[in-house]
Amino acid sequence: MWKELVYHAKKPYHLVKTGLLKGLVAQIKYGFPAKKLKIISITGTDGKTTSSTLLYHVLKQAGLKVALLTTVAAYIGEEEIDTGFHVTTPDPLQLQKFMRKMVDEGFEYLVLEATSHGIYQQRLWGITPNLVGITNITNEHLDYHATYDLYLEAKASLAKRAQTAVINADNELSFSKLKKELRESKTKIHTYSTTDALPKSVETTINQRFPQLYNRMNARLVYTISQIMSIKEKDFITATKQFSGVPGRMEEVGEVNNIKVIVDFAHTANGLLQALTNLRKDMRAQKRKGRLIAAFGCAGLRDIAKRVSMGRTGAEVADLAIFTAEDPRTENVWGIIRQMKQNIAPYHAKVLSIADRREAIFFAVHKLAQPGDVIGIFGKGHEKSMCYGTTEYPWSDVAVAKEALNMLKP
Repeated sequence: MWKELVYHAKKPYHLVKTGLLKGLVAQIKYGFPAKKLKIISITGTDGKTTSSTLLYHVLKQAGLKVALLTTVAAYIGEEEIDTGFHVTTPDPLQLQKFMRKMVDEGFEYLVLEATSHGIYQQRLWGITPNLVGITNITNEHLDYHATYDLYLEAKASLAKRAQTAVINADNELSFSKLKKELRESKTKIHTYSTTDALPKSVETTINQRFPQLYNRMNARLVYTISQIMSIKEKDFITATKQFSGVPGRMEEVGEVNNIKVIVDFAHTANGLLQALTNLRKDMRAQKRKGRLIAAFGCAGLRDIAKRVSMGRTGAEVADLAIFTAEDPRTENVWGIIRQMKQNIAPYHAKVLSIADRREAIFFAVHKLAQPGDVIGIFGKGHEKSMCYGTTEYPWSDVAVAKEALNMLKP
């Protein structure tokens, strides 16, 4: 209860500190650029970056002057912008500066990935999206938002400001609550679902490009948005076929001696379950008879409640799991791992604990893996640093995994 009281009490603080003193000041400084743009914002728990990036490519294929701002990258047209952003939703000054550059260069559309933290903290103050797409809302960030309903409320508050919202009808946990929230506003609601009848060419393209069910849902969200925006089907199909994916999202690092390594950003229980389930499906489709090995951790100073469910998910679904560090910050890594192991009793023999992430990856590749095995390294994905204490140290799952694989080569 006290967490909820504190959460509500801090809203006026963020409104003044970030919304007015930063957001309003930045808007005045850069001449209110958002008013000259059409903004499509993507939010949700999992799938935001992939959905945003695919939508950007679809709109670009359709000939629109479009920019992209996500966790992984920022683009204005073909130009990659070195923003230095370390959060999905940047500081108001950085965001307004980015949009000013867009306007000055004649761009009209912005695909903007948004987090619940950024929304609640008023980093998007004064910005009214034309359309908001919501991938899914599962139990995440409850350390910050106190309850699931408050977490959903933060996501919904952005959609309430938009003319149109597109929501996931298959996300049973959030669908009815989101509809109720949005009906209180003038936002027009559209839905998407696996049961929606799509044109045959569109459905075939989605299924061929994305073997993972969750990415097919992301693509359905993008298709629904593209239809609302009157984008031609051929442009959606062409962009989807050419979509190269997002770094750190089911990224195949390499394969040596029939040992394959995949890096993925999955950092929630639902994300981990979907990633492991789809890797298992891929292994069966390829008639790969090896084991599925998972290496992952849980971040320090973040949602403690998910640690037990993530530990259980990895231990249950993978053949072998290594619990390791993932941005422990000021928490003790072994303390986090102990929490991850609280509900793995039936699968205890399948779990190893190696606190050092580099050591964990090398152990998986050099000691555990046998020909035919697939190793999934989860939680960091595209990220280029890892936080110990209060310091960010250079880090890359992809680079470390490549180094480990290369040492297997004769």
